[in-house]
Amino acid sequence: MAERTLFIGWGTPVPGREDRALEVFDDAIGILGRAEQDGRIVGFDVVLLDPNRDLNGYIQVAGTVEQIAALRAHPEFVRNTADAQLAVADVRHVEGWAGAGVNRKMATYREALGEVAGDPLREVPHYA
Repeated sequence: MAERTLFIGWGTPVPGREDRALEVFDDAIGILGRAEQDGRIVGFDVVLLDPNRDLNGYIQVAGTVEQIAALRAHPEFVRNTADAQLAVADVRHVEGWAGAGVNRKMATYREALGEVAGDPLREVPHYA
């Protein structure tokens, strides 16, 4: 079951590198498709966004802690990321929590919040 997620986002292609950006995108989909077929990740979704200021699309990869870590360290994935950085602006990888991981993350937050209950620094100031 997926408990972690890897958000892979990107902006616009580097001028003159549009064809290469498409090749790198196709390679990324192939890498993730093979990883899913081999059971190395739980799955992934691709999202292409309407025009906005800085994010043209993203891929959300689902997996366990170990699967996401192994994917990020896999030489083919590392190389694809380097290729993407040379062809597309604003490549970003952000790990997060999903599925059962959300419950664990929120439990940790609630525990931390309980430890600061009554702490005067915890009070949020009200500004006029």
